[in-house]
Amino acid sequence: MKVNDSEVKEGLYYTKEHEWVKVEGKLARVGVTDYAQKQLGDVVYVELPAEGKIVQQVKDAKKKEMELGALESIKAVSAVYSPISGKVKEANKALVDKPELINTSPYEDGWICIIEPSDLDSELKNLLDASKYAEYIKNL
Repeated sequence: MKVNDSEVKEGLYYTKEHEWVKVEGKLARVGVTDYAQKQLGDVVYVELPAEGKIVQQVKDAKKKEMELGALESIKAVSAVYSPISGKVKEANKALVDKPELINTSPYEDGWICIIEPSDLDSELKNLLDASKYAEYIKNL
């Protein structure tokens, strides 16, 4: 669905910090939303999380343990927060050479990492579904 020129994909869970998570069996793929990449502008560098890093689900009071990495654009540097707690299993190394994938394919080729969740079922309740996220960005 389109909201204010930003694509919001069904079947994903979202944070108010504009990250998405897609449950894939026992793993979870994470990225940033179309809305986020449009706000940032052209992404020129992606700081990826280290494989094996333990992360916590993002909450209102931000902590270092909630950060997956950062995106650097021509406009700003923005932290990428983890939508779920767990261990980073894989980082999208394609972003090292092609950070623009964040802009051109935020929900497909531009994913940030794959996490092995530690408490997925209870933490999904803290996230927004597509319709709630669409409503959230509509008012920004």
